[in-house]
Amino acid sequence: MQLRALRGAILCRENSKEEITEKTATLLREMMVRNDIKPEDIVDIIFTATDDLTAEFPAAAARHMGLTHVPLLCAKELSVEGAPGRCVRVLMHFYTRKQPHELRHPYLEGARQLRTDLPE
Repeated sequence: MQLRALRGAILCRENSKEEITEKTATLLREMMVRNDIKPEDIVDIIFTATDDLTAEFPAAAARHMGLTHVPLLCAKELSVEGAPGRCVRVLMHFYTRKQPHELRHPYLEGARQLRTDLPE
């Protein structure tokens, strides 16, 4: 097993507790399903959110999903001119037998434009 890092992002429609939690959970589930990640494989998860998402911590979604043993960290995404708003990004470290080129990084709900070099 090797330590790997997986990225993903999702856009929210609005700044509400429910929307941030729902969209973040959708992204986390997609990351885990696409890459056959079990909760016990996860080392940590780092979340960032744009300035316009203030109603909830994205990490709350992981707790609601039962990832209570995983260290979580939330941070503010850099404000870059032209970057999409209402965006949650995730960086997950986990153990896997997959090689880096086999990892599938999900960019959902319009976030696909952030990394056009990665397959969906």
